[in-house]
Amino acid sequence: MVTEREAWLKKTVEEPIDPELPICDPHHHLWDRPAREDRPRNRYLLDELLEDIGDGHNIVKTVFVDCRSMYRADGPEEMRPVGETEFVQGIAAQSASGQRGTTRVAAGIVSHANLTLGAAVAPVLEAHIAASNNRFRGIRHSSVWDASPEIQPYMSPPRRLLFDSKFREGFGCLQKYGLSFDAWLYHHQIPDLTDLAKAFPDTTIILDHVGGIIGIGPYAGKREEIFQQWKSDIAELSTCPNVVVKLGGLGMPVCGFGWNERKTPP
Repeated sequence: MVTEREAWLKKTVEEPIDPELPICDPHHHLWDRPAREDRPRNRYLLDELLEDIGDGHNIVKTVFVDCRSMYRADGPEEMRPVGETEFVQGIAAQSASGQRGTTRVAAGIVSHANLTLGAAVAPVLEAHIAASNNRFRGIRHSSVWDASPEIQPYMSPPRRLLFDSKFREGFGCLQKYGLSFDAWLYHHQIPDLTDLAKAFPDTTIILDHVGGIIGIGPYAGKREEIFQQWKSDIAELSTCPNVVVKLGGLGMPVCGFGWNERKTPP
């Protein structure tokens, strides 16, 4: 059954650019979320992903990124995110069999561990690594925060989380295991990330969603002003050689471009 969203996406079809270029898709999710009163069942597993990437591009590998999928239902709270790695490892094994094509789905896995545990996060990291058959690459711990009630992230971490002493103690454990950190934050928080990157120069940091530019609520109609601040903050962040940026996420409604409201996709 084709969903309303899938039908909308099919209204714009483009030919792939440079279809032979080998690509590693560095950021996608996998989930199977049951229906609720406010939404139908939402399934995005191996079949759906392979359909999306089978449009003519040469996707050779992918990286799964944390989305609170299939956390353990019980056991110690801090260990529950390991269920996500266990779940994705199963899908990665299906892909690695070669029976579903040549793309190696979830060749890398990025899940979640609560860094505010401080040094006590180490057993959680070790459990992720043990569950992943050498696929576990890092963690994402969202720090998205904004003062406006109109900006509603799916989680609400405390303000200035990246400066929290226990968070930084936990962050310091990543280097020992050779793990990276995916940073999800909003554009006005980029200086916080710069401070973190300078404090931990030997840990690789990946800035998600081009730095989380907001274009709705109190930020609507201020695109040029916001861009200039973002440009300045990104330039300062770029002085940190341990930081890279993912170019993506601009289609999210919070960015304010309104593409999701058009009759046809861009």
